[in-house]
Amino acid sequence: MTAKQRLILIVLLTASFTLAVDFSILNVALPTIGADVGFGLENLQWIATAFSLCAAGLTLLFGRVADLVGRRRMFMIGMVLLGAGSLLGGIAADPLVLIVARVAQGVATAIVVPAALSLLLSSFPEGKLREKALGLNGALMAAGFTTGAILGGLLTDLLNWRWAFLINVPVAAAVLLLAPVVLAESRPTEKTRLDVPGAVTVTLGLLTLVFGLTHAAESSWTDSTTLGSFAAAIIFLAAFVAVERRSASPLVPLAILKRSSVAWGNIAGILAFVTETSLVFLLTLYLQQVLGYTPLGAGLAFAVLGLGTVLGGVLGPKVIGRVGNNRAIVFGFIVQAIATASLVMLSNDPAAIVLLLVATFVGGVANLVVIVGFMVTATSGLPGDEAGLATGLATMSQQIGITMGIPIMSAIFTAQLVSLGSNDAPAVLTGVTLAIWVNAALCLATALLVALFLKKPAPTPAPETVNAVK
Repeated sequence: MTAKQRLILIVLLTASFTLAVDFSILNVALPTIGADVGFGLENLQWIATAFSLCAAGLTLLFGRVADLVGRRRMFMIGMVLLGAGSLLGGIAADPLVLIVARVAQGVATAIVVPAALSLLLSSFPEGKLREKALGLNGALMAAGFTTGAILGGLLTDLLNWRWAFLINVPVAAAVLLLAPVVLAESRPTEKTRLDVPGAVTVTLGLLTLVFGLTHAAESSWTDSTTLGSFAAAIIFLAAFVAVERRSASPLVPLAILKRSSVAWGNIAGILAFVTETSLVFLLTLYLQQVLGYTPLGAGLAFAVLGLGTVLGGVLGPKVIGRVGNNRAIVFGFIVQAIATASLVMLSNDPAAIVLLLVATFVGGVANLVVIVGFMVTATSGLPGDEAGLATGLATMSQQIGITMGIPIMSAIFTAQLVSLGSNDAPAVLTGVTLAIWVNAALCLATALLVALFLKKPAPTPAPETVNAVK
């Protein structure tokens, strides 16, 4: 790796890691934030939901826009928006301003993450260097979710929750200073038009889907708002497919989804993020409600998981080099399933923390091997004009997986509490155990599906020229 490639990697990974941290950094501070700015307890979830709705719903759109107007340009626009939104959140004095700040951070995430990934791909040719770069990117994206919980607790306890916003401002400024120097502009050689009807329908479809999942966890799967959101999502996504079939310049050429590597690679990616991020949520409930940990203590317990994800990101390319993408994904999911299933033996004994630390470390390593395999599978072996689209799809899979996991597992956990008619520590442990069984089953089912249906990609034209290195 050249010195310039190292600088490129530092700039892009710093931006991606910061945005991954933003997914979870405010979670442990929500009660304090609500008291300071006047949020009612019943509305606190919108601090997280406003961010995730935009991050998941707009990613595919802005990934395509970056292809059209320039990936470096969109990357820098997104970092400006991140800095401005974070500053606004840090000085917010009422709920509306805080929600606007979170929306700005979510939109910034939807802009920056696909642009950064496209820039990374254009800076590293296919092979070991790209796999190493993708491994580090996946490790930091996954570790960012865990780090956010730890950092949020530290900043809230030692300083003030506002620093969870303000810490982004100097990071954004540093990235903006370095980006024009180390990043070359990257875009397809042929100009195409933006598919506006496709962009509108897919964005509305994703927004209503994520909203429905979020609302299901807050109320129930049979609530009229939940069902209405799912119905609207089906209608919008069906309309999107119809639009794409007729569009001269489709947002998503449906032919790309016929590629086994793209379709099944992204399915594996979604399930990888669904299972691991929701497991963090379930174990947070266990640590606080069963073992009596403080929010900061619970966050620090996940430091071992963070170490596992970093190690998995480093080992991922080596595993892929030895056994190939497909087997890396399958083996990773199997190991993750075993580690997750072992957590059903958790109890109210404080010594159970040892099992939790060992299992989350092993599961974190395996999960990142899967994520690296997914990223390499879903973005490699494609013509240059499809690279941005493929990275947009892969990034959307990350955001959707992170956003879907907690509502799904929360709904399973809540249903169990309702059936028991209690919310004391034994009931919480029972609900967490049931959801952990489901989580492990999802890992095994995905491993089986990938083993059966993920095929090796067919030969394709040479990938995009590595402009950023020249």
